[in-house]
Amino acid sequence: MASGGDELKLLGMWASPFALRARLALSFKGLRHEYIQEDLSNKSDLLLSSNPVHKKVPVLIHNGKPVCESQIIVQYVDEVYRDTGLSFLPADPYERARARFWAAFIDDKLLASWVQAGRGKTMEEKMELLKPTFAAVETLEAAFRECSKGKPFFGGDNVGYLDVMLGGLVAWVHASEARHGLKIFGASRSPLLNAWVDRFSKLDETKAVLPDIQRLVEYAKMREAQAAATN
Repeated sequence: MASGGDELKLLGMWASPFALRARLALSFKGLRHEYIQEDLSNKSDLLLSSNPVHKKVPVLIHNGKPVCESQIIVQYVDEVYRDTGLSFLPADPYERARARFWAAFIDDKLLASWVQAGRGKTMEEKMELLKPTFAAVETLEAAFRECSKGKPFFGGDNVGYLDVMLGGLVAWVHASEARHGLKIFGASRSPLLNAWVDRFSKLDETKAVLPDIQRLVEYAKMREAQAAATN
């Protein structure tokens, strides 16, 4: 639990993969906190004052001080609560740098291209736009092999920083399969990551946080319909 006197609030949105990263970090650390669900179509004054630059979730408020951006929040939680629960980032500076590199790769290559593919108007167009995503998955498969050294997680025997970073996308991986029959991490393309998704999804700390997949599917349909109506 958070040390005596600490107050932790997390401003999030249930379907946001970035907010899910912050929730996963707090879950794996076992930190008691107040979770505040934001309506992103009507953002609260607390969110706007806590993150005036980007006006986005997640925001972690620790004793009244806001910390923004999912990667920074996870690192902050790990540094402040180093002796609580799991340690996410490796102790070795080079290994820490390498973990941060691959975290940036997940956002800049894998997630960015996946989001772009989701804007395709037909399934055929989506599949064409997914080619960079699948290329990024193959690269990340090799990174997992190197980082895990044959163990279950990026962090080795235990969940580490990259597991939390990629873990924020796991619910959407399941939703994509449920909706389109599309496996972002497939057994043929990325068998190690495919097994990792299954393994990570079954952890108690993960199950406590990840949203219902059918609810996520319905949310994705609604967002797609809204986008189509706007266009």
